[in-house]
Amino acid sequence: MQILFEDHHFIAVNKPGALLTQAPPGIPSLEAMVKDYIRTAYAKPAGVYLGIPHRLDRPVSGVVLFARNSKAAARVAKQFHDHTVQKTYWALVEAGPADKTGEWVDHLRKKQDEPCVEVVEAGTEGSREAITGYRVLKRENGLALMELLPRTGRMHQLRVQAAVRGWPIVGDAFYGSQRSFGPDAELPRDRLIALHAKQLALEHPFRHEPLMIDADTPAVWGAVSRDA
Repeated sequence: MQILFEDHHFIAVNKPGALLTQAPPGIPSLEAMVKDYIRTAYAKPAGVYLGIPHRLDRPVSGVVLFARNSKAAARVAKQFHDHTVQKTYWALVEAGPADKTGEWVDHLRKKQDEPCVEVVEAGTEGSREAITGYRVLKRENGLALMELLPRTGRMHQLRVQAAVRGWPIVGDAFYGSQRSFGPDAELPRDRLIALHAKQLALEHPFRHEPLMIDADTPAVWGAVSRDA
């Protein structure tokens, strides 16, 4: 487990792809790994508190921030709720946009009885606006490495917004990718997609100073993410 930041209030780690952020007891999860680390590192055999202000989809890697006490959890949760936390993702997509920079604005709705979302017309019942800024960092072999800056936090927002434009995230067969990413996996739940939570930028709610947490892309990305 790679720890990216740690103090008395927070701990941030680089989540591997194919690992759940949170799960019921007995099922492997990042939350369980971090709790085990805290028990050992701080000699806390009893229960360990961890607040989880945000999560990453199972196949997504990158920065996840946990709060180590309830006051920290409440203060950082407010920043996420108020959209003052800046999230930066890297995505490797098929083809990619012609423009180097731009913004996607869509209305998303969760499909009934399905773990996915769809793009619908504005005003559709149950829909919510999704806004994402983007920048193309690199083009190579018919793929584009993109920096994605979500202004909102909707379910599968980046995945569906890229896919609906014809640029699915590599490995994301759920949303139409025809390419595999990473090692072969027997079970669909263990497959990776080329989406990585690269950075979180927020204000430390106790020190009142900028806190920027950066996570390197996993080795499976290879050279494509270098010198971007």
